[in-house]
Amino acid sequence: MAERSGNGAGKANGDSRLLVADDHPHVLEALELLLKPEGYGLKCVRTPALVLEALQFESFDGILLDLNYSRDTTSGQEGLDLVSKVHALEPQVPIIVMTAWGNIDLAVEAMRRGATDFIQKPWENARLLTVLNTQVELYRSQKQSRRLEAENQMLRMARTDGVPEMIASAPAMRPVVELISRIGPSDANVLITGEHGTGKEVVAQTLHRVSSRAARSLVAVNTGALSEGTFESEMFGHVKGAFTDAKTDRMGRFELADNGTLFLDEIANIPIRQQAKLLRVLETGELERVGSSRTRAVSVRVLSATNADLRAAVTAREFREDLLFRLNTVEIRLPALRERREDIPALAGHFLSRYATRYRKALRGVEPAALHAMMQYAWPGNVRELDHTMERAVLMARGTEVEVSDLGLNPQKAGTPAGLDEMSLEAVESLLIRKALGRAGGNVSHAADALGLSRGALYRRIEKYGL
Repeated sequence: MAERSGNGAGKANGDSRLLVADDHPHVLEALELLLKPEGYGLKCVRTPALVLEALQFESFDGILLDLNYSRDTTSGQEGLDLVSKVHALEPQVPIIVMTAWGNIDLAVEAMRRGATDFIQKPWENARLLTVLNTQVELYRSQKQSRRLEAENQMLRMARTDGVPEMIASAPAMRPVVELISRIGPSDANVLITGEHGTGKEVVAQTLHRVSSRAARSLVAVNTGALSEGTFESEMFGHVKGAFTDAKTDRMGRFELADNGTLFLDEIANIPIRQQAKLLRVLETGELERVGSSRTRAVSVRVLSATNADLRAAVTAREFREDLLFRLNTVEIRLPALRERREDIPALAGHFLSRYATRYRKALRGVEPAALHAMMQYAWPGNVRELDHTMERAVLMARGTEVEVSDLGLNPQKAGTPAGLDEMSLEAVESLLIRKALGRAGGNVSHAADALGLSRGALYRRIEKYGL
């Protein structure tokens, strides 16, 4: 059949898949012996019908087809027709054809119909491997380029007026970008997790912008800041006279987001008694305004965000497991800024440009020493802290570049300061809040109780200090 000989071809990627078709079982066996040690995964079939069936259910990085089958063993016509059909189904996947009755005219016709190369039986192992490795590597490279371009296009679609730009070049952000690309156009509910200040709202805005609901409203609500007494009215609305201050009918956030997207920030802090009411709306798409018996239907995609461990909250019976399942069709975890330091220069430049324009400052960039300081800093407040730092730097800058002294960074990074007597009152308060949040696992309600503050008061301080 084919002489086994050494070749200089490198191993194929271990996850490369080939579809191989030939009506002779010993040919398929020989190809398996040759190709499997090269790292290829194979699906071998013996008829044109099985080739087309396989393409309906599986993806391949290359297709190796015989041109002659049992119905017509000499002309190659059955194989040529198969090439045309395969190319119509998978126009990007390389097709390599082979036949024992090869000639130039048949090769030309196969290429005209969509084949990318031609092998004559009995094949030379070295040539067959070289052709396959080259075509598969080229295809995978082009597929990667198309995927990246599609992701970049989706991000460009999100960079419209009024929507923060999503800067995500660091390797740690690649899973985030891939998930946005994959699930953004769908109506799937998404749970966005990550530390305070990592940019969860920017991700929510990007998901909305690349969705089919982009032309409708994105309604954002900080659910953690809602008191238990106003939760139902804020989320579901109320009718006139439902309670003392209900002077008129009012739509809730779900109705405002009808046919659009609802972003529920700080979802972990919804009171347990209100979670059942939220769950019902998510399950049925129906609600009643407070004081009304009329059922209203809404179509809302729900994006939610938290810095807390919701699974731990479920275990502690502080969060309903069935509600978590409804919110968490897909989870996107945002890495902390210290995990994506490669993005710091671009983020800093973005914020500098914004604030230089706002405050009418003629700044052309950040001096190398200042950039080095930013790269070394731990950024406990993440992207939000970097945003606030650049705003301060723009205001403080006296020259044409931001200097180290303009940043006001604590050189001790995020650790405990050497002595409280060296700190300002604001620095001490910020430190205590950060430690309380850490002990509470990010649960704002628990941290507020530990600090003797109301939840609303703690939220104001979190915003103030960029935590």
